[in-house]
Order: sequence, then C-alpha cells, then structure tokens
Amino acid sequence: MATMTELSPVEGESKYSQDMQVDKKLIPSKVPGLCSTRYGLALILHFCNLSLVTQNIIMYITMVAMVNSTDHQSQLNSSTEGLPIDSFGGPNNTPKSLPARGSGFGGQFAVWEKWSLPHERSRLCAIALSGMPLGSFTALLIGGFISQAIGWPFAFYVFGGTGCVFCLLWFFLAYDDPASHPWISTSEKEYIISSLDQQVSSFKEPLPIKAIFRSLPFWSICICSLGHYWLLTIIIVYTPTYISSVHSVNIRDNGVLSAFPFLCAWATGILGGCLADFLLSKNFRLITVRKIATVLGNLPASAFIVALPYLNSNYITTVAFLTLSCVLSQFCQAGIHINTLDIAPRYSSFLTGVSRQLSHIAYILVPMVTGFLLSQDPEFGWNNTFFLMFAINLLGLIFYIIFGEADIQDWAKERKLTRL
Repeated sequence: MATMTELSPVEGESKYSQDMQVDKKLIPSKVPGLCSTRYGLALILHFCNLSLVTQNIIMYITMVAMVNSTDHQSQLNSSTEGLPIDSFGGPNNTPKSLPARGSGFGGQFAVWEKWSLPHERSRLCAIALSGMPLGSFTALLIGGFISQAIGWPFAFYVFGGTGCVFCLLWFFLAYDDPASHPWISTSEKEYIISSLDQQVSSFKEPLPIKAIFRSLPFWSICICSLGHYWLLTIIIVYTPTYISSVHSVNIRDNGVLSAFPFLCAWATGILGGCLADFLLSKNFRLITVRKIATVLGNLPASAFIVALPYLNSNYITTVAFLTLSCVLSQFCQAGIHINTLDIAPRYSSFLTGVSRQLSHIAYILVPMVTGFLLSQDPEFGWNNTFFLMFAINLLGLIFYIIFGEADIQDWAKERKLTRL
C-alpha cells in the first residue's frame, strides 16, 4: 500500500544569498525591469500605504477641532500641532482607531511572497512602504490647510475619497500571483515563477503557532519594531507640538516645517531599498545588510531627537535635526520591516501582522506616557520624553542585533510529501 512520508526541508532553502546568486544568473535579457508588472504592483501598494497613513494622521489633526467646536481659532491652532499636550492625559483622548492600523499593512507581505524576486525584494518593499512617509507629508501639509479653509469635515472627505480611488486600483490591477495576472508578460511571469519555485509551498500546512512564538528571531523583530514605532510616534505626533511650543512658529509655517522631513524620508526609503539590494549583489550576507539598515534607522535617528532640547537657538537647526532623524529612520524599511520575508516567506503575512500589531502598542502608550512626563515636569518634560524614547529604541535594537536572523527558520521550511 502506498504511504506518505515526510522528507527533510528543501536543501539550500535556508541560504537566501545562495538563492539570490542563482536567480541573478537566470535573469533573461528580455525580462522587463522598472516598467514591469511587479514594479507596478509596488507602486499601487505605495499609494495604498499613503492612503492608510493619511487617514490615520488626519484623525490627530482634526480630533481637537471636532471636540472643541466652540472656539474656531483654537481649532485651527490645534489642528496642525498634532494632539496638544494636555489632551494626552485625559481618559477620553486615547486614539482608539490606531490598533486597526496594523491589519492594513500585514496583508501586503503575502503579495511579496509570490511577487518579489530575492535580489529585488528590498527595493520592491521599499517602494511600497515609502508611501507611509509620503502619506505623513501629505496629511501634515494639506490637512491643516483644508481644516482652515473649508472646515475639518472636508479633510475626511478628501482623504477618504482618495482612499476609495486607490482601493479601486487595487481591486482591478492587483492579483495574488503572476500566474493569475491577465496582463503580465510571458517572460516576466515565467521568470518570477521559476525564481520563486523553491519558496512557494506545494500544499497547505497548518500554521506552526507554537514554533513561531518560541522563535527569538521573530521576537527580536517585534521588540525592535516597537522601539522604532515609539520613535516614529514621537516624530509624527510631537514634532509639530515641539516646534510650536519651543519656537512659537505660526500655524502656516508650522505645517510646512512639520511636513518637510517626511518628504525627504520618502526619497530615502526608496534609496535605502536599492542600497540594500546593491550590497547583496556585492556578496554581503543578508543578515548583515538587515542589521546595518536597522542600526542606521534607529540609533542615529533617535540620537538626533535626544539632541533637540540642547539646540534651542533657532528653529532652522531644530528642523534640520528633525529632518535627519526622519530621513535616517526610513532605512528600517530595508531592515526589520521586511525581515519576516527572510525568516519565513510562507508565513510572512501572519508574522508581519502580529509584529505590527504588537509594535503599534506604541501608538497607545506614547501619548499617555509622554503626556504624563510633560505635565509633571514642564521644565525638563521634553528631555525626559526624548531620553525615554532613546532608551526604548536602544534596548530593542540591541535585542535585534543579538537574536536577529535572516535564514529561513526550521519551522518555516517547506516539507514535501512523497509516496513510497
């Protein structure tokens, strides 16, 4: 009688760099590059991420205007300064919509499991994820102007409408894999399928929940991501408030100055992904590239924020440091933010969803902790806020440097069944 037996994991699957070198040799000359379906998919995800971020940040910009509708002028002053300091301490000001944000980003990594070539993975993911800083730039720059000119409800109409447009693009132009895409070229489809043939599961397997939550590489991604999101929350939410309270910049200039760092970060995110793939092409180890990108995206970025209270001479220096911090933070897109695709490409969507949901705890904790620090110590409140952010960020980074990996984990390798 024929029986089923389990074979060992596919040989060589744990060595991403070896797969990458093989794939590079297989690249046919006629396979489209920049003007291709896979890059078009990255561009669609870029705008979807932009829409997700703008709709979340616009909540911060308009929240005070919605609550304090009796004072029109105070609405305008608060709308472009994030949430004011006092509002974080109150029980009714917890940003309840933020936990839902993580589910919007995790699903896209299931797309890259079947669409991203190993030697292009960093840049494709960077193109898609760079929509987030561009969304921050757009919301911070335009949100205040819309609220001031025609009222805060129109901010939801504008950004909600653009979100619907991007959803339609996603529904009509995005497909699960190259084989099901009706407009992809034959050469590109065959190349992607053949390049990822070793990584695509041949049959359904149960999700190894216990193994996942016992995995130190996975927890290193979660903990480091939490520290990085703590940094990003300080930059996004408290940068406008800091500029306004310390330098007394008026509402229109404040909106421009707050948004400018994110425009620079948008370009850096894309360049960081290209740089990561370039280093991989020069035979750098994958884990080395991931950790270099993660260190650059955390340590210098948080150090520039810590230095802000000691640079009160003029707001130009403050904006310069904020811009550098925001720009450097985007290197993490080629580091921890796509590391789940390395350690478990078959389960990357689930892992990314879990890690982002855990890291998004920062969006809830930062307002409460920072509001308490600023209210208890008005003189050194900003110093304490920034030093706490630096400590959390550094601890997460050290944990990732020690336990982070980039090889496919044993519990994520494909096991084939054959008949005897």
